[in-house]
Amino acid sequence: MWSDVVPNLLIGLREGLEAGLIVSILVATLVRADQRERLPQVWTGVLAAVALSASFGAVLTFAAASMSTKAQEGFSGILSLIAVGFVTIMIFWMRRSARALSGEIAGRVTAALTLGPGVLVLTAFLAVAREGLETSLFVWTTTRGAGESAGPLVGAAAGLTLAAALCVGMYRRAVKINLTRFFTFTGIGLIVVASGVAGYGLRDLQESAILPGIGTAAFDLGATIDPSSWYARLVEGIFNITPRLTVLQLVGYLAYLIPVMALFVRGIRPARAPSPAVPAAVAAAEVAPVEVQPAPGGSRRVPRWVLPVAMVAIPAVAAGAAILALGPATGTGDTTIEATSGSCVTAWDAPQPGRVTFTVRNTGGHTMEVRLIDPASGAIHAEIELLAPGTNRPLAATIGGGTYAWQCLPDGGDPVVSASRRVAGPGNGDLAIIPVTEETMRAPVDAYRAFVTAGLATLARDTDTLRADVEAGDLDAARRDWLTAHLDYERLGAAYGTFGDFDASINGRPAGLPDGVGDPDFAGFHRVEHGLWHGESVDSLKAPAATLADSVARLVKAFPTQEFDSHDLALRTHEILENTIEFQLTGTADQGSGTALATAAANVDGTRELLTIIAPLLTTRAPATLAASQRQLDAFGTLLRQTADPAGTWIAPDTLPRGDRARLNGSLGALLETLAPIPDVLEIRTTG
Repeated sequence: MWSDVVPNLLIGLREGLEAGLIVSILVATLVRADQRERLPQVWTGVLAAVALSASFGAVLTFAAASMSTKAQEGFSGILSLIAVGFVTIMIFWMRRSARALSGEIAGRVTAALTLGPGVLVLTAFLAVAREGLETSLFVWTTTRGAGESAGPLVGAAAGLTLAAALCVGMYRRAVKINLTRFFTFTGIGLIVVASGVAGYGLRDLQESAILPGIGTAAFDLGATIDPSSWYARLVEGIFNITPRLTVLQLVGYLAYLIPVMALFVRGIRPARAPSPAVPAAVAAAEVAPVEVQPAPGGSRRVPRWVLPVAMVAIPAVAAGAAILALGPATGTGDTTIEATSGSCVTAWDAPQPGRVTFTVRNTGGHTMEVRLIDPASGAIHAEIELLAPGTNRPLAATIGGGTYAWQCLPDGGDPVVSASRRVAGPGNGDLAIIPVTEETMRAPVDAYRAFVTAGLATLARDTDTLRADVEAGDLDAARRDWLTAHLDYERLGAAYGTFGDFDASINGRPAGLPDGVGDPDFAGFHRVEHGLWHGESVDSLKAPAATLADSVARLVKAFPTQEFDSHDLALRTHEILENTIEFQLTGTADQGSGTALATAAANVDGTRELLTIIAPLLTTRAPATLAASQRQLDAFGTLLRQTADPAGTWIAPDTLPRGDRARLNGSLGALLETLAPIPDVLEIRTTG
């Protein structure tokens, strides 16, 4: 969170102090001119500027929410570069104008006093609105980059609060700040932050396919640096430098940072005289009392409350109107879709591009599945499963340019496809998933069965070796060979869900057994492990070792006839590592060997084998998920290997330093989030 706080605290402090300094000079000018009754006009302009800035942020948020994922990335990338431009202009303008700011504002106020209350309100509004809009845009951009709102908003709020406190102190002459030095140092910091925002914006434009090169990395340190570690998050939050940068990101980062920083530093010149401190600048806003003439036009006067209310309300109302205009599209016609078993959908209009929520009503007599599809490829944009007769369900989809149709799959009936509708515009809707069928999964399942068959042969050989070690009384060799055999089993990954009762006899745990480790039903690798590392005699270990080897031999014989559920391939990519975080990283499955992290590494190998086998399916359906999964899996595997000592000996998770445990948990947690969509993408669906 601190990595997201710091950049926004800096922008909030600098922009807030800039706006607060202007307000302080406005107030001081009016007080010195003996025009205190005009102060409400200043506060009206300030409140209107705040309302406009908040409204601007709301419009940005709702505008992005109404777009497809690709459109959001493009929108965010463009606004990020705009924010960098505004911040750059602000940095150079304030460096140049800090000295003459008080005189310039005082002159504007003097002129406004002679022209009436509206001009003074407008002067205050314009003086503050620029900083407010810049702050709103920059904070929105950094919030988007952080992926969460708490840290950036806390940082911005803290910076603005500190700026307000400094302004109060400056007005009362309790605080003195060298303006030139303050804006110089904060300018240098903001240039560094803006460089990262520029790189982030370019990455967004690449992810939206507006710019090429998302797959071309300048460097990728994901295998050596944990992206979820505190130091990686800190560098990413402040500088927007991630363990993996594309070539365009790196070029954009340096192309902004080097010349802008050089121009800024080059423009810094030693002052001939000491730069005025802020209290002196405020005090310099001293003007003679100004005589204000009454407005012509008779005695009719607009009530005093009208102008303040209007100035504050108009931005909020305008923002509300913009949000409504940017809200979810409702299509050109009725978005209620009536689905029947015979003709699916008979009358429907092509929707407008954008986010659409259809109301799907089953008017037929059978429960059915209803899908919005690409009729050419059969790819599914959105779907409702088990829609009962006479019921309604909402179906949300982001519509882009392309051809759409409805497909109805009634229970016990043949699939029916509606007439197609063409939507004009860019193809930036939801990613359509090409359905996976039993036929599609046949080749991956056959490949995995072959992998498991070969792995079981290795497992049988190594468990026989373990039994022979125990029979010979060589417990040191048994401990070494136990780990080899156990890791053989763990690498089988997805298959252990198919093994049924064999899994309990081969890899069962004492948890849940009435007598725990002393229960007669406690068997398999962990039973042998407990005995080997708790000083049991050779005689007491012979039976558990023999039972383990016999169970493996029976599994080898039974496996060719066991049914392998095709759904398991995709499901296990997530579940294997879910078990890892529950049993291995906590050490709860360990029975004394201290090799839980070695087991975790074997689970990584099993998951990698699964990803390799299903990669052809994911390449055409979710290529970004596949690439991210492989990259994060390699990074987690590297972290695991780094926990072993130089001699290659594994240590128990509870003996790891707290930082190492946190890195492992964070890396695996991020990996699980990336793997989570795979079962949905590869869900086996009926197509006809």
